[in-house]
Amino acid sequence: MSYESKTQGIRVRVRPDFSLAQSDIAEGRFVFTYQIEVQNEGEQEVQLLFRHWHIHDSGGDDSEVDGEGVVGEQPTLLPGGSHSYQSFCILRSPMGFMEGHFTFAGPDGLEFDVEVPKFDLEAPWGGFKEEGEMN
Repeated sequence: MSYESKTQGIRVRVRPDFSLAQSDIAEGRFVFTYQIEVQNEGEQEVQLLFRHWHIHDSGGDDSEVDGEGVVGEQPTLLPGGSHSYQSFCILRSPMGFMEGHFTFAGPDGLEFDVEVPKFDLEAPWGGFKEEGEMN
């Protein structure tokens, strides 16, 4: 499943996935990866400066993450340009969600926030028993 939003000419697409290979279900470690594409559909160059995440774990743990750029970069997007990256988060339960925003700056230096759509994090339980053992 993918999620999408558009704010002030900036389109954000998110594709989350569960990583069984990196998870340890018996230990309550559920790893989710997500691919994000940010596309500038506006008429001016913009730069991604900051990220802000709200991460909700259905097990009751909520956290917030703020930082400069994304995965160590503060990409500049020309009109029609895009930037993609992949990252991950670790939950203590098999379900949760993430949402947040990116802060961009235009050529005039004015900053503005771009919504990242709320996206669900869900482990596919078709092949597992409740206690986390393989069927």
